[in-house]
Amino acid sequence: MNKMWYAYLLWTLGAALLGFGIAAVFAGFLKLPRPIYLIPYVGLISLFLYAFMRWSGLSIANLLRHNWYWGVIGAVLVGAFTVRNILSQPASAHAEGLPLVFEILWVGVVYGLVDALLLSVLPVLATWQGFSSLGWTSSLPGKFFVGGIAILASLLVTVIYHLGYPECRAVAGIAGPTIGNGAMTLGYVLANNPIAAMFSHIAMHIAGVLHGPATVIQLPPHY
Repeated sequence: MNKMWYAYLLWTLGAALLGFGIAAVFAGFLKLPRPIYLIPYVGLISLFLYAFMRWSGLSIANLLRHNWYWGVIGAVLVGAFTVRNILSQPASAHAEGLPLVFEILWVGVVYGLVDALLLSVLPVLATWQGFSSLGWTSSLPGKFFVGGIAILASLLVTVIYHLGYPECRAVAGIAGPTIGNGAMTLGYVLANNPIAAMFSHIAMHIAGVLHGPATVIQLPPHY
């Protein structure tokens, strides 16, 4: 089925609005505790991502295999940057024993992965596919130009999504997530493999769980 180029961009806008709505309702209005909040967040975003992959016809396996070694290198480099930022923030107590294992898996791995897919991977894929259908990526300058647009699309989704959290509705609250996710998306674009964004985001969330789940700004919501 032929798809108009702007339909891909509508998926990016839809991702931003869905993320904002989930955060505004379940965190801003209902003020669900983070582990409970993640149930609707992970569930609804996963359904949206699945629908996009089915609609676009993209293969997850092919995306992960292509330039996978650059993706791993990008994940290590960007992950080091994001983890260092986490460690520069005030620390707070974390769980112990099995509850800590649960927090690492649920808040660290699952939350981090879904965040990466929503904020970095989908905007980049949608933008690239949309402008590729216009032939803009057929030349090296065109690839650089579309790559820049993809990063801007990711930043747009990041900002709109985080504005759903009351704690992020200020310059200080939105700047950190925007810079951090911008770095992860840049790593993805340069490596041309989503592993760079996925694993660096997971590393950032795990570091947040271990360093300060009550204080680290990259783990909303906080109440």
